[in-house]
Amino acid sequence: MALLPLITFVVLLAVVKTKAHVAGAWSLLAAVAVAVLGYHMPIGLAALSASQGAVFGAFPVLWIVIMAVWLYRVTVISGRFEDLRGIFDVIGGRDVRVQAILVAFCFGGLLEALAGFGAPVAITATMLIALGLSPLRAAATVLVANTAPVAFGAIAIPITTAAGLTGLDAGHIGAIVGRQAPVLAVIVPLILLVILDGVRGLRECWPVALVTGLCFGIAQFLCSNYFSYELTDIVASLVGLAGAYLFLRVWKSRGHDAARERLTVGALAGALAGGSAPATGSARPGGPVSAGGEATQGSAAPAGDPAKLTGARVWLALFPYLLVIVVFGIANLWKLGVNIPAWLATTNVHVPWPVLHGAIVDAAGKPVSSTVYNFQWLSSPGTLLLITGLIVAAVYAAFDGGGRFPITMRQAVAAIYHTMYNMRWAGATIMLVLALAYVMNLSGQTVAIGTWLASTGGFFAFLSPVLGWMGTAVTGSDTSSNALFAKLQQAAGIKAGIDPHLLVAANSSGGVVGKLISPQNLAIAATAVGMDGQESVLLRKVIGWSVGMLAVLCILVYLQSTPVLGWMLPRA
Repeated sequence: MALLPLITFVVLLAVVKTKAHVAGAWSLLAAVAVAVLGYHMPIGLAALSASQGAVFGAFPVLWIVIMAVWLYRVTVISGRFEDLRGIFDVIGGRDVRVQAILVAFCFGGLLEALAGFGAPVAITATMLIALGLSPLRAAATVLVANTAPVAFGAIAIPITTAAGLTGLDAGHIGAIVGRQAPVLAVIVPLILLVILDGVRGLRECWPVALVTGLCFGIAQFLCSNYFSYELTDIVASLVGLAGAYLFLRVWKSRGHDAARERLTVGALAGALAGGSAPATGSARPGGPVSAGGEATQGSAAPAGDPAKLTGARVWLALFPYLLVIVVFGIANLWKLGVNIPAWLATTNVHVPWPVLHGAIVDAAGKPVSSTVYNFQWLSSPGTLLLITGLIVAAVYAAFDGGGRFPITMRQAVAAIYHTMYNMRWAGATIMLVLALAYVMNLSGQTVAIGTWLASTGGFFAFLSPVLGWMGTAVTGSDTSSNALFAKLQQAAGIKAGIDPHLLVAANSSGGVVGKLISPQNLAIAATAVGMDGQESVLLRKVIGWSVGMLAVLCILVYLQSTPVLGWMLPRA
Protein backbone atom coordinates (compact mmCIF):
# COMPACT_ATOMS: atom_id res chain seq x y z
CA MET A 1 0.00 0.00 0.00
CA ALA A 2 2.84 2.38 0.82
CA LEU A 3 4.10 2.16 -2.74
CA LEU A 4 0.79 3.35 -4.23
CA PRO A 5 1.49 7.13 -3.97
CA LEU A 6 4.91 6.68 -5.60
CA ILE A 7 3.47 4.46 -8.33
CA THR A 8 0.75 7.06 -8.92
CA PHE A 9 3.33 9.81 -9.33
CA VAL A 10 5.58 7.85 -11.68
CA VAL A 11 2.70 6.60 -13.86
CA LEU A 12 1.10 10.04 -14.17
CA LEU A 13 4.42 11.71 -14.90
CA ALA A 14 6.11 9.16 -17.16
CA VAL A 15 3.20 7.27 -18.75
CA VAL A 16 0.17 9.56 -18.76
CA LYS A 17 2.54 12.54 -19.19
CA THR A 18 0.59 14.95 -17.04
CA LYS A 19 2.17 18.15 -15.79
CA ALA A 20 4.26 17.69 -12.67
CA HIS A 21 2.00 19.73 -10.39
CA VAL A 22 -1.02 17.67 -11.53
CA ALA A 23 0.85 14.42 -10.82
CA GLY A 24 1.90 15.83 -7.46
CA ALA A 25 -1.66 16.74 -6.52
CA TRP A 26 -3.09 13.31 -7.36
CA SER A 27 -0.19 11.53 -5.65
CA LEU A 28 -0.72 13.64 -2.53
CA LEU A 29 -4.39 12.61 -2.49
CA ALA A 30 -3.31 8.98 -2.87
CA ALA A 31 -0.86 9.34 0.03
CA VAL A 32 -3.54 10.88 2.27
CA ALA A 33 -5.98 8.09 1.35
CA VAL A 34 -3.41 5.39 2.13
CA ALA A 35 -2.47 7.14 5.39
CA VAL A 36 -6.10 7.36 6.55
CA LEU A 37 -7.53 4.10 5.24
CA GLY A 38 -4.46 1.86 5.36
CA TYR A 39 -2.40 3.24 8.26
CA HIS A 40 -5.31 4.54 10.39
CA MET A 41 -3.89 8.06 10.61
CA PRO A 42 -6.57 10.60 11.63
CA ILE A 43 -7.43 12.71 8.59
CA GLY A 44 -6.70 15.88 10.52
CA LEU A 45 -3.13 14.77 11.23
CA ALA A 46 -2.69 13.73 7.61
CA ALA A 47 -3.79 17.18 6.47
CA LEU A 48 -1.49 18.86 8.97
CA SER A 49 1.41 16.69 7.78
CA ALA A 50 0.74 17.82 4.24
CA SER A 51 0.59 21.46 5.34
CA GLN A 52 3.97 21.25 7.07
CA GLY A 53 5.51 19.63 4.00
CA ALA A 54 4.07 22.33 1.74
CA VAL A 55 5.46 25.09 3.96
CA PHE A 56 8.86 23.39 4.00
CA GLY A 57 8.65 23.15 0.22
CA ALA A 58 8.02 26.88 0.02
CA PHE A 59 10.75 27.77 2.51
CA PRO A 60 13.57 26.88 2.32
CA VAL A 61 13.40 24.70 -0.83
CA LEU A 62 11.57 26.99 -3.27
CA TRP A 63 13.24 30.04 -1.73
CA ILE A 64 16.66 28.60 -2.60
CA VAL A 65 15.70 27.92 -6.21
CA ILE A 66 14.13 31.36 -6.73
CA MET A 67 17.20 33.11 -5.38
CA ALA A 68 19.57 30.96 -7.45
CA VAL A 69 17.68 31.73 -10.67
CA TRP A 70 17.42 35.41 -9.70
CA LEU A 71 21.19 35.63 -9.19
CA TYR A 72 21.60 34.29 -12.71
CA ARG A 73 19.15 36.85 -14.07
CA VAL A 74 21.14 39.68 -12.50
CA THR A 75 24.25 38.51 -14.35
CA VAL A 76 22.32 38.19 -17.62
CA ILE A 77 20.71 41.64 -17.34
CA SER A 78 24.17 43.13 -16.79
CA GLY A 79 25.67 41.24 -19.76
CA ARG A 80 28.27 39.56 -17.55
CA PHE A 81 27.16 36.03 -18.32
CA GLU A 82 28.47 36.36 -21.87
CA ASP A 83 31.87 37.24 -20.41
CA LEU A 84 31.67 34.11 -18.25
CA ARG A 85 31.00 32.12 -21.41
CA GLY A 86 34.19 33.57 -22.90
CA ILE A 87 36.15 32.61 -19.80
CA PHE A 88 35.01 29.00 -20.08
CA ASP A 89 36.00 29.13 -23.74
CA VAL A 90 39.54 29.84 -22.55
CA ILE A 91 39.58 27.27 -19.73
CA GLY A 92 37.83 24.52 -21.69
CA GLY A 93 39.76 24.96 -24.90
CA ARG A 94 36.65 26.26 -26.69
CA ASP A 95 35.05 22.82 -26.39
CA VAL A 96 31.51 23.25 -25.06
CA ARG A 97 31.46 19.64 -23.88
CA VAL A 98 34.52 20.14 -21.67
CA GLN A 99 33.14 23.44 -20.43
CA ALA A 100 29.88 21.74 -19.48
CA ILE A 101 31.72 19.10 -17.45
CA LEU A 102 33.77 21.72 -15.61
CA VAL A 103 30.64 23.75 -14.80
CA ALA A 104 28.22 20.94 -13.94
CA PHE A 105 30.63 18.54 -12.22
CA CYS A 106 33.43 20.61 -10.67
CA PHE A 107 31.75 23.94 -10.03
CA GLY A 108 28.48 22.17 -9.22
CA GLY A 109 30.34 19.99 -6.73
CA LEU A 110 31.73 23.10 -5.05
CA LEU A 111 28.25 24.60 -4.77
CA GLU A 112 26.94 21.28 -3.41
CA ALA A 113 29.67 21.37 -0.76
CA LEU A 114 28.66 24.84 0.38
CA ALA A 115 24.94 25.07 -0.27
CA GLY A 116 23.22 21.86 -1.37
CA PHE A 117 19.43 21.56 -1.26
CA GLY A 118 18.87 22.24 -4.96
CA ALA A 119 21.00 25.36 -5.33
CA PRO A 120 23.79 23.66 -7.37
CA VAL A 121 21.28 22.28 -9.89
CA ALA A 122 19.56 25.64 -10.33
CA ILE A 123 22.76 27.66 -10.69
CA THR A 124 24.72 25.32 -12.96
CA ALA A 125 21.68 24.68 -15.18
CA THR A 126 21.44 28.37 -15.95
CA MET A 127 25.18 28.47 -16.61
CA LEU A 128 24.93 25.67 -19.17
CA ILE A 129 22.08 27.52 -20.88
CA ALA A 130 24.41 30.52 -21.11
CA LEU A 131 26.98 28.27 -22.81
CA GLY A 132 24.35 27.67 -25.49
CA LEU A 133 23.21 24.13 -24.66
CA SER A 134 19.60 23.15 -25.26
CA PRO A 135 17.34 23.15 -22.17
CA LEU A 136 16.87 19.36 -22.06
CA ARG A 137 20.57 18.65 -22.52
CA ALA A 138 21.53 21.24 -19.88
CA ALA A 139 19.02 19.96 -17.32
CA ALA A 140 19.94 16.30 -17.79
CA THR A 141 23.64 17.12 -17.53
CA VAL A 142 23.38 18.98 -14.23
CA LEU A 143 21.09 16.36 -12.70
CA VAL A 144 23.51 13.52 -13.45
CA ALA A 145 26.50 15.66 -12.43
CA ASN A 146 24.85 16.35 -9.07
CA THR A 147 25.38 12.79 -7.84
CA ALA A 148 28.93 12.01 -6.73
CA PRO A 149 29.23 15.12 -4.48
CA VAL A 150 25.83 14.74 -2.77
CA ALA A 151 26.84 12.41 0.08
CA PHE A 152 29.27 15.07 1.33
CA GLY A 153 27.02 17.99 0.38
CA ALA A 154 26.34 21.04 2.58
CA ILE A 155 29.51 20.38 4.60
CA ALA A 156 28.65 16.64 4.80
CA ILE A 157 25.38 17.19 6.66
CA PRO A 158 23.90 13.86 5.40
CA ILE A 159 26.68 11.91 7.12
CA THR A 160 26.57 14.03 10.26
CA THR A 161 22.80 13.49 10.44
CA ALA A 162 23.13 9.72 10.06
CA ALA A 163 25.79 9.56 12.77
CA GLY A 164 23.72 11.65 15.16
CA LEU A 165 20.68 9.41 14.75
CA THR A 166 22.53 6.10 15.08
CA GLY A 167 25.28 6.96 17.55
CA LEU A 168 27.86 5.60 15.11
CA ASP A 169 31.14 7.38 14.43
CA ALA A 170 30.65 10.03 11.73
CA GLY A 171 34.29 9.88 10.66
CA HIS A 172 34.07 6.12 10.10
CA ILE A 173 30.84 6.44 8.09
CA GLY A 174 32.44 9.22 6.06
CA ALA A 175 35.51 7.09 5.40
CA ILE A 176 33.36 4.26 4.03
CA VAL A 177 31.36 6.65 1.82
CA GLY A 178 34.76 7.89 0.67
CA ARG A 179 35.43 4.38 -0.62
CA GLN A 180 32.11 4.16 -2.48
CA ALA A 181 31.34 7.61 -3.92
CA PRO A 182 34.69 7.88 -5.80
CA VAL A 183 33.59 4.99 -8.03
CA LEU A 184 30.74 7.21 -9.21
CA ALA A 185 33.03 10.23 -9.43
CA VAL A 186 35.21 8.45 -11.99
CA ILE A 187 32.36 7.40 -14.27
CA VAL A 188 30.03 10.41 -14.00
CA PRO A 189 32.10 12.76 -16.26
CA LEU A 190 32.15 10.00 -18.89
CA ILE A 191 28.37 9.67 -18.63
CA LEU A 192 28.07 13.44 -19.03
CA LEU A 193 29.88 13.22 -22.34
CA VAL A 194 27.37 10.65 -23.59
CA ILE A 195 24.46 12.87 -22.48
CA LEU A 196 26.04 15.90 -24.12
CA ASP A 197 27.21 14.42 -27.43
CA GLY A 198 26.61 10.69 -27.53
CA VAL A 199 29.30 8.17 -28.40
CA ARG A 200 31.07 10.76 -30.55
CA GLY A 201 31.57 13.03 -27.54
CA LEU A 202 32.90 10.11 -25.49
CA ARG A 203 35.32 9.15 -28.25
CA GLU A 204 36.65 12.69 -28.70
CA CYS A 205 36.82 13.89 -25.07
CA TRP A 206 37.18 10.84 -22.82
CA PRO A 207 40.76 11.61 -21.66
CA VAL A 208 39.89 14.91 -19.98
CA ALA A 209 36.67 13.44 -18.53
CA LEU A 210 38.61 10.53 -17.06
CA VAL A 211 41.32 12.80 -15.63
CA THR A 212 38.68 15.06 -14.05
CA GLY A 213 36.83 12.12 -12.52
CA LEU A 214 40.00 10.47 -11.24
CA CYS A 215 41.26 13.67 -9.63
CA PHE A 216 37.87 14.28 -8.03
CA GLY A 217 37.52 10.68 -6.82
CA ILE A 218 41.05 10.36 -5.44
CA ALA A 219 40.66 13.65 -3.57
CA GLN A 220 37.31 12.44 -2.18
CA PHE A 221 38.94 9.26 -0.88
CA LEU A 222 41.97 10.97 0.65
CA CYS A 223 40.10 13.85 2.26
CA SER A 224 37.26 11.75 3.72
CA ASN A 225 39.65 9.15 5.12
CA TYR A 226 42.69 11.15 6.22
CA PHE A 227 41.73 14.82 6.56
CA SER A 228 38.15 15.96 7.17
CA TYR A 229 34.99 14.34 5.84
CA GLU A 230 33.17 17.70 6.18
CA LEU A 231 35.50 19.37 3.66
CA THR A 232 35.57 16.48 1.19
CA ASP A 233 33.55 18.06 -1.62
CA ILE A 234 35.36 21.39 -1.39
CA VAL A 235 38.75 19.72 -1.75
CA ALA A 236 37.57 17.25 -4.41
CA SER A 237 35.95 19.94 -6.58
CA LEU A 238 39.00 22.18 -6.52
CA VAL A 239 41.37 19.28 -7.20
CA GLY A 240 39.16 18.04 -10.06
CA LEU A 241 39.06 21.50 -11.64
CA ALA A 242 42.81 21.98 -11.21
CA GLY A 243 43.53 18.54 -12.67
CA ALA A 244 41.37 19.26 -15.71
CA TYR A 245 42.94 22.69 -16.23
CA LEU A 246 46.49 21.34 -16.10
CA PHE A 247 45.65 18.42 -18.39
CA LEU A 248 44.09 20.77 -20.94
CA ARG A 249 47.38 22.68 -21.12
CA VAL A 250 48.97 19.65 -22.78
CA TRP A 251 45.98 17.95 -24.44
CA LYS A 252 43.34 19.28 -26.84
CA SER A 253 40.03 17.67 -27.68
CA ARG A 254 39.05 16.84 -31.24
CA GLY A 255 36.03 18.14 -33.10
CA HIS A 256 35.24 20.99 -30.71
CA ASP A 257 34.14 23.41 -33.45
CA ALA A 258 31.77 20.87 -34.98
CA ALA A 259 30.49 20.01 -31.51
CA ARG A 260 29.66 23.65 -30.83
CA GLU A 261 27.69 23.81 -34.08
CA ARG A 262 25.80 20.61 -33.19
CA LEU A 263 25.10 21.29 -29.55
CA THR A 264 24.51 25.01 -29.11
CA VAL A 265 21.18 26.56 -29.93
CA GLY A 266 21.73 30.31 -30.16
CA ALA A 267 19.98 33.00 -28.22
CA LEU A 268 18.68 31.08 -25.25
CA ALA A 269 20.33 32.89 -22.37
CA GLY A 270 18.29 36.05 -22.57
CA ALA A 271 15.02 34.31 -23.36
CA LEU A 272 15.25 31.71 -20.65
CA ALA A 273 16.20 34.29 -18.06
CA GLY A 274 12.62 35.42 -18.49
CA GLY A 275 11.24 31.89 -18.51
CA SER A 276 9.99 32.16 -22.09
CA ALA A 277 10.77 30.52 -25.38
CA PRO A 278 13.89 31.57 -27.26
CA ALA A 279 13.53 35.03 -28.69
CA THR A 280 13.44 35.61 -32.40
CA GLY A 281 14.30 38.68 -34.42
CA SER A 282 17.34 40.83 -34.22
CA ALA A 283 18.26 40.38 -30.57
CA ARG A 284 21.91 39.56 -30.21
CA PRO A 285 22.52 35.89 -29.26
CA GLY A 286 23.02 35.66 -25.54
CA GLY A 287 22.51 39.40 -25.28
CA PRO A 288 21.27 41.32 -22.28
CA VAL A 289 17.70 41.21 -21.07
CA SER A 290 15.54 43.73 -19.37
CA ALA A 291 14.35 43.36 -15.81
CA GLY A 292 11.30 41.65 -17.22
CA GLY A 293 13.38 39.10 -19.05
CA GLU A 294 12.93 40.31 -22.64
CA ALA A 295 15.91 40.15 -24.91
CA THR A 296 17.17 43.57 -25.95
CA GLN A 297 19.03 44.61 -29.01
CA GLY A 298 22.57 45.80 -28.94
CA SER A 299 25.19 46.60 -31.47
CA ALA A 300 28.18 45.87 -29.32
CA ALA A 301 30.35 42.91 -30.11
CA PRO A 302 29.50 39.75 -28.17
CA ALA A 303 30.56 40.34 -24.61
CA GLY A 304 31.98 36.87 -24.30
CA ASP A 305 34.58 37.22 -27.08
CA PRO A 306 37.69 35.71 -25.42
CA ALA A 307 39.99 38.01 -27.40
CA LYS A 308 38.38 41.08 -25.82
CA LEU A 309 38.23 39.87 -22.24
CA THR A 310 40.05 42.35 -20.05
CA GLY A 311 41.13 41.68 -16.49
CA ALA A 312 38.26 43.79 -15.18
CA ARG A 313 35.70 41.93 -17.29
CA VAL A 314 37.04 38.56 -16.16
CA TRP A 315 36.88 39.65 -12.54
CA LEU A 316 33.32 41.00 -12.82
CA ALA A 317 32.12 37.88 -14.65
CA LEU A 318 33.55 35.57 -12.00
CA PHE A 319 32.60 37.84 -9.09
CA PRO A 320 29.10 36.37 -8.39
CA TYR A 321 30.41 32.81 -8.10
CA LEU A 322 33.49 33.72 -6.13
CA LEU A 323 31.21 35.66 -3.80
CA VAL A 324 28.89 32.64 -3.46
CA ILE A 325 31.88 30.60 -2.31
CA VAL A 326 33.00 33.31 0.11
CA VAL A 327 29.54 33.90 1.59
CA PHE A 328 28.71 30.21 2.00
CA GLY A 329 32.22 29.46 3.22
CA ILE A 330 31.92 32.08 5.96
CA ALA A 331 28.41 30.97 6.87
CA ASN A 332 29.39 27.30 7.18
CA LEU A 333 33.05 27.29 8.16
CA TRP A 334 34.13 30.55 9.84
CA LYS A 335 34.96 29.89 13.49
CA LEU A 336 37.85 32.30 14.13
CA GLY A 337 36.92 34.84 16.78
CA VAL A 338 33.20 34.62 16.13
CA ASN A 339 31.68 31.23 15.40
CA ILE A 340 29.53 32.29 12.45
CA PRO A 341 27.80 28.90 11.89
CA ALA A 342 26.85 28.72 15.57
CA TRP A 343 25.62 32.32 15.57
CA LEU A 344 23.53 31.75 12.45
CA ALA A 345 22.04 28.66 14.08
CA THR A 346 20.81 30.83 16.97
CA THR A 347 18.70 32.86 14.53
CA ASN A 348 16.70 29.81 13.45
CA VAL A 349 13.13 29.75 14.74
CA HIS A 350 11.90 26.29 15.75
CA VAL A 351 8.12 25.99 15.38
CA PRO A 352 6.42 22.87 16.80
CA TRP A 353 3.72 22.30 14.17
CA PRO A 354 0.33 23.01 15.78
CA VAL A 355 -1.52 19.87 16.95
CA LEU A 356 0.81 17.64 14.89
CA HIS A 357 3.79 17.96 17.24
CA GLY A 358 3.27 15.61 20.13
CA ALA A 359 0.53 13.68 18.36
CA ILE A 360 3.01 11.54 16.41
CA VAL A 361 5.53 9.63 18.51
CA ASP A 362 8.31 7.12 17.95
CA ALA A 363 8.51 3.58 19.31
CA ALA A 364 9.66 4.93 22.68
CA GLY A 365 6.64 7.20 22.92
CA LYS A 366 8.60 10.42 22.37
CA PRO A 367 7.43 13.09 19.88
CA VAL A 368 9.25 12.76 16.56
CA SER A 369 11.55 15.67 15.78
CA SER A 370 10.36 16.00 12.19
CA THR A 371 7.15 17.69 13.36
CA VAL A 372 9.18 20.74 14.39
CA TYR A 373 9.51 23.22 11.52
CA ASN A 374 12.89 24.95 11.40
CA PHE A 375 12.45 28.47 9.99
CA GLN A 376 15.95 29.42 8.81
CA TRP A 377 15.17 33.00 7.88
CA LEU A 378 18.83 34.07 7.92
CA SER A 379 20.90 30.87 7.67
CA SER A 380 18.97 29.41 4.72
CA PRO A 381 21.03 29.03 1.52
CA GLY A 382 18.29 31.03 -0.19
CA THR A 383 18.80 34.02 2.10
CA LEU A 384 22.56 33.77 1.64
CA LEU A 385 21.99 33.81 -2.13
CA LEU A 386 19.78 36.91 -1.73
CA ILE A 387 22.57 38.67 0.17
CA THR A 388 25.04 37.59 -2.50
CA GLY A 389 22.78 38.82 -5.30
CA LEU A 390 22.25 42.24 -3.73
CA ILE A 391 26.00 42.70 -3.32
CA VAL A 392 26.57 41.60 -6.93
CA ALA A 393 23.89 44.00 -8.19
CA ALA A 394 25.44 46.87 -6.23
CA VAL A 395 28.89 46.14 -7.63
CA TYR A 396 27.55 45.81 -11.18
CA ALA A 397 25.65 49.08 -10.79
CA ALA A 398 28.83 50.82 -9.63
CA PHE A 399 31.10 49.27 -12.27
CA ASP A 400 29.06 49.02 -15.45
CA GLY A 401 32.04 48.36 -17.71
CA GLY A 402 32.21 51.78 -19.30
CA GLY A 403 28.53 52.00 -20.15
CA ARG A 404 28.05 48.42 -21.45
CA PHE A 405 24.68 47.05 -20.38
CA PRO A 406 24.40 48.95 -17.06
CA ILE A 407 22.09 47.55 -14.38
CA THR A 408 20.42 49.48 -11.58
CA MET A 409 19.42 48.24 -8.14
CA ARG A 410 15.79 48.90 -9.09
CA GLN A 411 16.09 46.55 -12.08
CA ALA A 412 17.75 43.89 -9.93
CA VAL A 413 15.07 44.01 -7.23
CA ALA A 414 12.28 44.04 -9.86
CA ALA A 415 13.76 40.86 -11.31
CA ILE A 416 12.93 39.05 -8.04
CA TYR A 417 9.21 39.51 -8.71
CA HIS A 418 9.53 38.37 -12.33
CA THR A 419 11.46 35.29 -11.21
CA MET A 420 8.78 34.38 -8.67
CA TYR A 421 6.02 34.84 -11.23
CA ASN A 422 7.77 32.71 -13.84
CA MET A 423 8.28 29.94 -11.29
CA ARG A 424 4.70 29.79 -9.98
CA TRP A 425 3.87 26.35 -11.39
CA ALA A 426 7.26 24.89 -10.50
CA GLY A 427 6.71 26.25 -7.01
CA ALA A 428 3.37 24.48 -6.82
CA THR A 429 5.06 21.23 -7.86
CA ILE A 430 7.76 21.54 -5.22
CA MET A 431 5.24 22.28 -2.46
CA LEU A 432 2.99 19.36 -3.48
CA VAL A 433 5.92 16.94 -3.65
CA LEU A 434 7.13 17.93 -0.19
CA ALA A 435 3.59 17.63 1.15
CA LEU A 436 3.49 14.11 -0.32
CA ALA A 437 6.81 13.23 1.31
CA TYR A 438 5.69 14.46 4.74
CA VAL A 439 2.43 12.49 4.63
CA MET A 440 4.31 9.33 3.61
CA ASN A 441 6.96 9.86 6.28
CA LEU A 442 4.73 10.76 9.24
CA SER A 443 2.07 8.15 8.51
CA GLY A 444 4.65 5.35 8.44
CA GLN A 445 4.48 4.57 4.74
CA THR A 446 8.17 5.28 4.06
CA VAL A 447 9.33 3.21 7.03
CA ALA A 448 7.03 0.37 5.93
CA ILE A 449 8.81 0.26 2.57
CA GLY A 450 12.17 0.21 4.33
CA THR A 451 11.16 -2.50 6.77
CA TRP A 452 9.93 -4.64 3.89
CA LEU A 453 13.29 -4.36 2.15
CA ALA A 454 15.22 -5.03 5.38
CA SER A 455 13.50 -8.39 5.84
CA THR A 456 15.77 -10.02 3.24
CA GLY A 457 18.57 -10.88 5.72
CA GLY A 458 22.14 -11.10 4.42
CA PHE A 459 21.04 -10.11 0.94
CA PHE A 460 20.04 -6.77 2.43
CA ALA A 461 23.61 -5.57 1.83
CA PHE A 462 22.74 -5.62 -1.88
CA LEU A 463 19.43 -3.82 -1.31
CA SER A 464 20.79 -1.32 1.22
CA PRO A 465 21.61 1.37 -1.39
CA VAL A 466 18.11 0.89 -2.86
CA LEU A 467 16.65 2.12 0.42
CA GLY A 468 18.76 5.28 0.30
CA TRP A 469 17.92 5.72 -3.39
CA MET A 470 14.20 5.46 -2.67
CA GLY A 471 14.39 7.79 0.34
CA THR A 472 16.14 10.52 -1.64
CA ALA A 473 13.86 10.03 -4.64
CA VAL A 474 10.85 10.68 -2.40
CA THR A 475 12.22 13.52 -0.27
CA GLY A 476 14.72 15.13 -2.66
CA SER A 477 17.39 15.14 0.04
CA ASP A 478 20.13 12.69 1.00
CA THR A 479 19.98 14.21 4.48
CA SER A 480 16.27 13.42 4.75
CA SER A 481 16.86 9.91 3.41
CA ASN A 482 19.45 9.30 6.12
CA ALA A 483 17.08 10.76 8.71
CA LEU A 484 14.43 8.28 7.59
CA PHE A 485 16.47 5.12 7.18
CA ALA A 486 19.80 5.37 9.02
CA LYS A 487 18.41 3.81 12.20
CA LEU A 488 16.68 1.08 10.19
CA GLN A 489 19.91 0.35 8.29
CA GLN A 490 21.76 0.06 11.59
CA ALA A 491 19.17 -2.32 13.05
CA ALA A 492 19.09 -4.43 9.88
CA GLY A 493 22.87 -4.67 9.88
CA ILE A 494 23.00 -5.86 13.49
CA LYS A 495 20.25 -8.41 12.81
CA ALA A 496 21.93 -9.73 9.65
CA GLY A 497 25.48 -9.69 11.05
CA ILE A 498 26.64 -6.95 8.64
CA ASP A 499 28.74 -3.97 9.74
CA PRO A 500 26.16 -1.24 10.52
CA HIS A 501 28.65 1.43 9.43
CA LEU A 502 28.68 -0.10 5.95
CA LEU A 503 24.91 -0.11 5.62
CA VAL A 504 24.48 3.43 6.94
CA ALA A 505 27.16 4.56 4.50
CA ALA A 506 25.40 2.64 1.72
CA ASN A 507 22.19 4.48 2.50
CA SER A 508 23.96 7.78 1.92
CA SER A 509 25.78 6.57 -1.21
CA GLY A 510 22.59 5.08 -2.67
CA GLY A 511 20.79 8.32 -1.99
CA VAL A 512 23.07 10.31 -4.27
CA VAL A 513 21.80 8.50 -7.39
CA GLY A 514 18.20 8.88 -6.28
CA LYS A 515 18.48 12.65 -6.24
CA LEU A 516 18.48 13.03 -10.01
CA ILE A 517 15.01 11.43 -10.29
CA SER A 518 13.54 13.20 -7.28
CA PRO A 519 10.43 15.15 -8.34
CA GLN A 520 11.76 18.07 -6.34
CA ASN A 521 15.05 18.15 -8.25
CA LEU A 522 13.33 17.50 -11.57
CA ALA A 523 11.14 20.53 -10.95
CA ILE A 524 14.16 22.65 -9.99
CA ALA A 525 16.12 21.68 -13.09
CA ALA A 526 13.14 22.05 -15.41
CA THR A 527 12.33 25.50 -14.07
CA ALA A 528 15.91 26.70 -14.25
CA VAL A 529 16.11 25.95 -18.00
CA GLY A 530 12.58 27.05 -18.92
CA MET A 531 11.02 23.57 -19.25
CA ASP A 532 8.16 24.14 -16.82
CA GLY A 533 5.67 21.28 -17.01
CA GLN A 534 8.03 18.99 -18.92
CA GLU A 535 9.43 17.11 -15.94
CA SER A 536 8.22 13.82 -17.46
CA VAL A 537 10.48 14.36 -20.48
CA LEU A 538 13.41 15.04 -18.18
CA LEU A 539 12.61 12.00 -16.03
CA ARG A 540 12.72 9.68 -19.04
CA LYS A 541 16.06 11.21 -20.03
CA VAL A 542 17.82 10.49 -16.72
CA ILE A 543 16.07 7.55 -15.04
CA GLY A 544 18.16 4.97 -16.91
CA TRP A 545 21.39 6.54 -15.66
CA SER A 546 20.02 6.60 -12.12
CA VAL A 547 19.12 2.90 -12.16
CA GLY A 548 22.41 1.97 -13.81
CA MET A 549 24.54 3.78 -11.21
CA LEU A 550 22.37 2.30 -8.46
CA ALA A 551 23.12 -1.20 -9.76
CA VAL A 552 26.86 -0.45 -9.62
CA LEU A 553 26.54 0.68 -6.00
CA CYS A 554 24.42 -2.35 -5.02
CA ILE A 555 27.06 -4.74 -6.37
CA LEU A 556 29.88 -2.75 -4.75
CA VAL A 557 28.25 -2.65 -1.30
CA TYR A 558 27.31 -6.33 -1.42
CA LEU A 559 30.88 -7.32 -2.30
CA GLN A 560 32.19 -5.00 0.43
CA SER A 561 30.08 -6.99 2.91
CA THR A 562 31.90 -10.17 1.82
CA PRO A 563 35.59 -11.14 1.83
CA VAL A 564 35.73 -10.34 -1.90
CA LEU A 565 35.93 -6.57 -1.34
CA GLY A 566 35.86 -6.48 2.44
CA TRP A 567 39.47 -5.28 2.35
CA MET A 568 38.21 -1.95 0.98
CA LEU A 569 36.60 -1.00 4.27
CA PRO A 570 38.59 1.04 6.81
CA ARG A 571 39.41 -0.50 10.15
CA ALA A 572 37.12 0.56 12.97
